[in-house]
Amino acid sequence: MKVTRGDVLHGYQKTIDEAIDDLKSSLQGLSSEEAKKRLEEYGPNELKEGKKNTALGMFLNQFKDFMIIVLILAAIISGIIGDAADTVAIIVIVVLNAIIGFVQEYRAEKAIAALKKMASHTAIVMRNGMPSTIPGSEIVPGDIVILDAGRVVPADMRIIETAQLKVEEAALTGESVPVEKETETLHDEHLPLGDRKNMAYKGTFVAYGRGKGIVVSTGMDTELGRIATMLQEGEEVKTPLQKRLATFGQRLAYIVLAICAAFFLIGTFKGEDMALVLLTAISLAVAAIPEALPAVVTISLALGARKMVKQNALIRKLPAVETLGSVTYICSDKTGTLTLNRMTVEEIHADGISGPVADFAAKSSLVFDALFEGMALSNDTLPDAVGEVMGEPTEVALYMAAEKAGFSKTVLEKANPRVSELPFDSDRKRMTTFHRDDAGRIRSFTKGAVEEVLVKSINLLSPDGGVKDIDRDELKRESERMSATGLRVLAVGSRRWERIPEKMIPEEVESDLTFLGLVGIMDPPREEAKEAIAICKMAGIRPVMITGDHPLTARAIAGRLGIIEDDAREIITGRELEKLSMEEFEEQVEHIRVYARVAPEQKLKIVRALQDKGQFVAMTGDGVNDAPALKRADIGIAMGITGTDVSKEAAHMILLDDNFATIVKAVKEGRRIFDNIRKFLKYTMTSNMGEIVAIVVAPLLGLPIPLLPIHILWINLVTDGVPGLALAAEPVEKGIMQRPPRHPQESMFAQGLGTHIIWVGFLMGFATIFTQAWAINTDHSHWQTMVFTVLCLSQMGHVLAIRSEKESIFAQGFLSNKPLAGAFLLTFAMQMATIYIPSLNQIFKTEALTAVELVICLVLSAVVFVAVEIEKYFKRRGKEQL
Repeated sequence: MKVTRGDVLHGYQKTIDEAIDDLKSSLQGLSSEEAKKRLEEYGPNELKEGKKNTALGMFLNQFKDFMIIVLILAAIISGIIGDAADTVAIIVIVVLNAIIGFVQEYRAEKAIAALKKMASHTAIVMRNGMPSTIPGSEIVPGDIVILDAGRVVPADMRIIETAQLKVEEAALTGESVPVEKETETLHDEHLPLGDRKNMAYKGTFVAYGRGKGIVVSTGMDTELGRIATMLQEGEEVKTPLQKRLATFGQRLAYIVLAICAAFFLIGTFKGEDMALVLLTAISLAVAAIPEALPAVVTISLALGARKMVKQNALIRKLPAVETLGSVTYICSDKTGTLTLNRMTVEEIHADGISGPVADFAAKSSLVFDALFEGMALSNDTLPDAVGEVMGEPTEVALYMAAEKAGFSKTVLEKANPRVSELPFDSDRKRMTTFHRDDAGRIRSFTKGAVEEVLVKSINLLSPDGGVKDIDRDELKRESERMSATGLRVLAVGSRRWERIPEKMIPEEVESDLTFLGLVGIMDPPREEAKEAIAICKMAGIRPVMITGDHPLTARAIAGRLGIIEDDAREIITGRELEKLSMEEFEEQVEHIRVYARVAPEQKLKIVRALQDKGQFVAMTGDGVNDAPALKRADIGIAMGITGTDVSKEAAHMILLDDNFATIVKAVKEGRRIFDNIRKFLKYTMTSNMGEIVAIVVAPLLGLPIPLLPIHILWINLVTDGVPGLALAAEPVEKGIMQRPPRHPQESMFAQGLGTHIIWVGFLMGFATIFTQAWAINTDHSHWQTMVFTVLCLSQMGHVLAIRSEKESIFAQGFLSNKPLAGAFLLTFAMQMATIYIPSLNQIFKTEALTAVELVICLVLSAVVFVAVEIEKYFKRRGKEQL
């Protein structure tokens, strides 16, 4: 009968005999015949890929966006009225957009492939009673797998034998140190993944020791397989910009179509030339659609992405650049992201004194010297050929602390070689080594759990080299104080011997110890992360820590980084989270700052809950367990150095330096980019509004249609094009990180943008109509050329004035955005060319203006620039008064 995932979900609750019996196996493993049958029954021990979209399908999907459809229709209309240049421009923009989107989607498909690559290893199993090396894909439930240091765990298994076996599970559970495995049965039905110490999981690797396990799950039934399933089922969330532009595009298209239809009906009713009215209406429709918007967005994001690479942030999906400027929450993994991912001795307590290593290194005392010697000598860590310290993270921390204090293990071992040892044992929770000095005397050092070393100690080493009475209660209180700050506390003791004990009986050898001191170890937070979190808070972004570590450790790190204040309600464990329904959790989610001991699916639950509350969520992480949440988040941020391939493929952005502080730079860049996109929108929609007002209102006032179709298309192409694109290079505005994130439900026209478009658009339109009426009434035969010039140059004045929301162009400096300065001069020159070059006069139906007429046009077109500068002046005054 096939064993399903449900049968083995709680394998850690079963005894070894029960696990073997349930899987119809034995300690000698399976026979080759039985293994073959099970391979056919269960399938290969591989991660299966979900149904893939074809390359053609992915490419065609890029044309489904409503705005893109409107642009395609605009291209067709432009072709009908004979404007090939506009048609080509629109088609190029649409195709470029589709190619970029296709490349992004194609690369995202690599996430599951990265998972498969991670899981493809060989394994040693018992077959026919003998050890045999086989491909990891051929492992089946019931196989007995032999584990040793450096080997990848090939499947989920119940541990049945262990010898100091430690497994590195950070990529799966978030644990910052290797987990020591045991064989005892665990009975808690809701035990988190990281606490199932009698289990080993596919994709993790053995850091130390050796052991055996019986395979309970393979392929997609493993914990790694569950993550792969979540990745396949997880839906990609649209970015804030995509959502806003989609809504904007739909509404704009309906409004423009309604206006053009109304213009056509009014023109026909007034008896205008129907062909001219129709062409003008169509031209107005094409002009009113900001076809350069996708190009501006793409170029803005691409320039931002290129800039961010220099700041160690690699963008995998272009919209992620802007999304960073919208996030309200950053859910960050702890290990390697907020911390250094390197265990370090943070505090030492010896001879009644507590402090960092540096404090003790500067003092001379026989107690301190003995403690550092014990940390260095009772240690299995060694430097490799290039000087990299190799070994179990805790021992590496002790080694480095002793080295920092001037006690080199290499030097000490030459004078005090190890002559015997009692290896660390999970039952004893101690390790003892014996050393002989130059005089032939023997000294042992014992290190381990505080309570285990304390109970074996009979006195304390005194500064003069003698001993004094031990106060166990005081040392216990000191140990508890250190533990409460999130430190993992070890104790070190020593003993003198006349000779090496003949029998290494732990209870006898590890007794009558002289207590040397306490050592507190932690994976410390990054200094730059603390500053980054402070800036995030100032910018209205709430940082949240999500970790697989112990709540005490999580609280200590979060407190030191400033993520939480001294408020226990801000912390919740995975076990507590599991008991909450989604509705109950959503009531609390915005108040929680630290999640400890969480499982991968719970990370996903956290992201979804925040999104359901209307928040924009960024998720940082480096492990396999982070991948589903990275994909689901509004923006997933993976670590480039410590991150797994799976997390990188699922993420939108990769931090090349694994530095949380880099996110702050990215947020700033994201805000700048969105500001510039809004500026383009403000510029182009105000221009379009001005054109619509001029063309629609003039006939209602008894004036002729002010512009020809070619004039409309020229203004649209020249003014929306080069100057609009140059806005993408606008530098960051002052105080950009002192303002809160944009509200998740905020429209593109919020914060006065819609109002600005309307009043400036009407001002621009009426300035144009005034020019037309004045020129006609004063018998200026060049009135249409004057109208054409005023409308074009008004838009140029407008683009200069809106470079900042509040700051004057004179304070910014005309050359602070050189591309825009160049675009302004180029557009002005091109407009003058249509007026004064005879061959262009025939094409554009224009006439050369007199010097007086040109000056009048320049003055009237400056009205918009002056009005917007006045608006910004009052905004600055209002801010100062606040």
